[in-house]
Amino acid sequence: MHTSSTLKAAQTAAALRDEGHSVIDLTVGEPDFDTPQFIKEYAWEGLQKGLTKYTPSSGMKTFTHAVADFYKGQFGASFGPSEAVASSGGKQALFNACCTLLNPGDDVLIPKPYWVTFPEIVTFCAANSVFIDTEATDFVLTADQVKAAITDKTKLLIINSPSNPSGRVIPPSEMRKIIEACVERGVYVLTDECYLFFAYPPGEVFTSASLPAEVREFVCVAGSFSKTFAMTGWRIGYTIANESWSKAMIKLQSHSATHPTSFVQYACAKAMENASESMAAVQSMLAEYERRRDWLIPALNTINGFKCGMPEGAFYAFVDVRSLLGDRFKTSADVADLMLNEAHTVVTDGTGFGAPGFIRISYATSMENLQTAIERLSKIFGTRSATAA
Repeated sequence: MHTSSTLKAAQTAAALRDEGHSVIDLTVGEPDFDTPQFIKEYAWEGLQKGLTKYTPSSGMKTFTHAVADFYKGQFGASFGPSEAVASSGGKQALFNACCTLLNPGDDVLIPKPYWVTFPEIVTFCAANSVFIDTEATDFVLTADQVKAAITDKTKLLIINSPSNPSGRVIPPSEMRKIIEACVERGVYVLTDECYLFFAYPPGEVFTSASLPAEVREFVCVAGSFSKTFAMTGWRIGYTIANESWSKAMIKLQSHSATHPTSFVQYACAKAMENASESMAAVQSMLAEYERRRDWLIPALNTINGFKCGMPEGAFYAFVDVRSLLGDRFKTSADVADLMLNEAHTVVTDGTGFGAPGFIRISYATSMENLQTAIERLSKIFGTRSATAA
């Protein structure tokens, strides 16, 4: 396994900052918002109630019931609390799902570009990553691409929509076709929905948990509170899968993390029960992300050698810098290094996402930081008119 390139870039930014440099960190996908105050108060309420002991490995009943009720209220999804399992963050949810499904030698389909952790989980399970190139469809996976990639060795497809790193969103109708194509061939689907609610208007928020039960038999939804409620450090997530798969994940988790923190489960359960206030907080964050996106993407496209499409979700700009490659820059990593050393602006090279020639910029930071970053990059690379971009 390889070190996470996003976390490695963030560590580089921290080291420069410790040296006294004015660093603009555009690497890690971590909301710059604080956790909503009412969720903090729920956690304190849980502590006051004495919720500091072990919980079932599946999670507290109040938590799993709240997940089921929340999805029913938001999406009309119909599944039981026994199909929901609490996990220590979205990453453990993904690991639990893969470790209980994959055998050595199984093939796992992963669309490119991908989140850096997906192929590492597959490697951990001694399975094989089989990549689907989606550049021809502007980084939006299609059912036809999936059908063409499935073989007798294919066991699982991993999907992330809205996508990290591209910010692209698979339309709900196409997502249904993709999953149905997998079900027809007996292929399982793991949908990483950590950016579920960060789809910009007029896009539709879609979860695979709302599909019919016979289709969901082959689907595991990995959810997280890290992005949705700006709770990255709280380490709380969940899976939604059929009872058999869920029981296997509970068994595995009983020998690893045991369960996520008890009073954090309580706080998240209360947040889901209080859906109106929670979703108002989410919409407030989404509106600010949209404001930043609408300013940043046109600004990036005025920089010489930069080309970036408009993302429909998440909070990333995935910038094509291949026109810069040649004598001065051999790779996109060279471009990122120049940005680091001369502009003290830290981004993530696209190679770690399976897309050499690109860089990922997170706009989960202040507008002031984004404006300063653009000023610094414009001085280094020069600019062209917005119309020419």
